[in-house]
Amino acid sequence: MEECIFCKIINKEIPSNIVYEDDEVLAFKDINPQAPVHIIAIPKKHVSSVMETKKTIIADIFDAIQKIAKEQGIDKSGFRVITNCGKDAGQTVNHLHFHILAGANLGEKIV
Repeated sequence: MEECIFCKIINKEIPSNIVYEDDEVLAFKDINPQAPVHIIAIPKKHVSSVMETKKTIIADIFDAIQKIAKEQGIDKSGFRVITNCGKDAGQTVNHLHFHILAGANLGEKIV
């Protein structure tokens, strides 16, 4: 089975604009941003979707998201966190990931 694109980013086989990294989580700027700030946060351990998560993965991701929001200066103005689970929800990469969107009034816009 071919390694997924996010695993290749984690392994530094594909370049990315990394904004955060620790032992468990990597976050990078989306190459097709849907908002002025659009960051993807992923666990370093391959997990296909929300349906395979464990509590520790979610805790690690959301700890990282809090740090990223502060570092990016969006913690006070607000941001949106989105994850898609499965084909019908629009999940195009089968590696658990969270979109962090901010930098504008997102209103009711759904990405």
